This record gives sequence, structure tokens and C-alpha cells, in this order.
Amino acid sequence: MDAFTAGILQRIETTRTDLDRARRSGDDFLAEVEQAELDDLHRLAAEHGVEVSAA
Repeated sequence: MDAFTAGILQRIETTRTDLDRARRSGDDFLAEVEQAELDDLHRLAAEHGVEVSAA
């Protein structure tokens, strides 16, 4: 796995965790920000052929 792939997958995992934490705390604004970041990371991964697990 190259550095880009490892980095994007790590950022996705971190953002998923942050999104979950924001949702559990009831912070709707932060949840929206994290969801937008996650969407961008998924788009970037797809553009570069990086497969992301659905989990």
C-alpha cells in the first residue's frame, strides 16, 4: 500500500470516528462538517481508485 492510500484510509477512519462522536454528543453542526469531510474523502478516494470499506 502506498503512502497516499494509507493516508486517505486513515483520514476516512478518523473522520468516521469523529462523525460518530459528534452525532452521539448531539452536535448537529459538527456532525454536518464531519459528514461533508467524509463525503469529500470518499470522492477523493474514488477519483484515485482507492477502495474504501463500507464499515
